[in-house]
Amino acid sequence: MPPRVPTVPLPGGGGIPQLGFGTYKVAPEQAEGVVAEALAAGYRHIDTAAMYGNEREVGRALAASGIPRADLFVTSKLDNPYHAVAEVGPAFERSLDDLGLERLDLYLIHWPLARSTDYRATWAAVVDLLATGRVAAVGVSNFTAEHLRAVIDATGVVPAVNQVEINPYLSQEPLRALHRKWGIVTQAWSPLARGRVLTDPQVLAVAHRLGATPAQVVLAWHLDRGDVTFPKASSPARMAENLGALDVAWDADARAVLDGLNRDERSGSDPDVVELDGGRR
Repeated sequence: MPPRVPTVPLPGGGGIPQLGFGTYKVAPEQAEGVVAEALAAGYRHIDTAAMYGNEREVGRALAASGIPRADLFVTSKLDNPYHAVAEVGPAFERSLDDLGLERLDLYLIHWPLARSTDYRATWAAVVDLLATGRVAAVGVSNFTAEHLRAVIDATGVVPAVNQVEINPYLSQEPLRALHRKWGIVTQAWSPLARGRVLTDPQVLAVAHRLGATPAQVVLAWHLDRGDVTFPKASSPARMAENLGALDVAWDADARAVLDGLNRDERSGSDPDVVELDGGRR
């Protein structure tokens, strides 16, 4: 990992690079090349999922990179059809096999599926994976405050991470406050609101004042807040641009402008309504 990428401590020890690379909607036939370019650009935190259908190709890129495993941080996620307790272990092993790894740094429940599964029992089964020594940390994704309280009350185990949609139009401040209270690391997916926030006039004005691109400004906002985030990019130029967020001369005025953009507006699925066959993020 390039030394300039900050690391956020994980509750159980170790840390996660704050700026990583996402592989959502990276087609399998493109994933190996795209991830190889990201690694060459300097990314060492790679976020994937069984749901994305590209774990095998991501794994090939990791293996071909020659980067020591200890320098990489790799996340994958439990796919929706495998929430049954008996299915969790085999699903985890399939992800490891497809990635060609002996161990994951982080494994998440992808969606709570609260309307269609017993997500408390699923969380307990994911926690049991820690005893295998094949995963360093476990957490959840797309969990609301209600979902978090339920799994913690049921098991006594606090997720290390909650990966949720966050961007200036959906700042998730109440949920982030709860994360801080419980020591949960906040990860932000769709950090650029699928590009919508990049044309916001206030973002453009901040970018002009700071001499940065709109994407760099939004990513710098995430970094300043302490979010871990992993934008997707398909070209080396965009990968380098996103890493340039680390060099933005951020200030309190810029933070205030972006903080003021919140609309509680989602660009992705609502975790409260996603059912077994839904939630493609």
